[in-house]
Amino acid sequence: MRNRRIGLIDIGLDADFDTSMMFVQSTIQNISAGYKPPIADIDFVRSRDPWVFCSAITSECDVLHVMGHGDHLEDPTFSSSDGKVTLSLSELGAWCEKYGWGISAGAVLADGCKTGIGVWQNAIRDVLQGPVTYIGTSSSVGWLEATVFCSAFYGSLFRNKGMGFTPSAQAKDAARRAIRAYKTLTGENCPYKTMELTPSRRALHTFG
Repeated sequence: MRNRRIGLIDIGLDADFDTSMMFVQSTIQNISAGYKPPIADIDFVRSRDPWVFCSAITSECDVLHVMGHGDHLEDPTFSSSDGKVTLSLSELGAWCEKYGWGISAGAVLADGCKTGIGVWQNAIRDVLQGPVTYIGTSSSVGWLEATVFCSAFYGSLFRNKGMGFTPSAQAKDAARRAIRAYKTLTGENCPYKTMELTPSRRALHTFG
């Protein structure tokens, strides 16, 4: 069975985001190390070059995990802590149309504030090449929320080899388990939520 490929993209670009991304990588590596051979490959990208970000976001993988500041404006945007790097989903859409590439992951984890609200869902659908399990947030999140959810999510994702399940189905199951675990561990409702998203008409026209 092929390894599961995890794409990790850091748009936050500061020490706190670096620490959080290191935690996610270590979690995946520690779980994977229990298998012989390891069952996960990690593609980690941190850059201030928008072309690099767009290329990484549209690379094929099982789980695409993007971490950065999110907003809930009319044009959803990931941004760095210093505000010098931004990537709006409309800019990503224009790039996708130009090069004919879209998001081709089994699941997308948009790890930022309020990335699960309707305007984000609609914008993501414009850059999808196929159906995905989408994981976003319904409110502002901090490092505690992200750490608890992500550790439970990846722990659930790799709890078995996933034989007979698509990457999207595996991620959906892992997200649901992580949401329940978050409630158990913190006593609070989980700000992360999961849903299935399909390409919009615009995306279907762009990617055929």
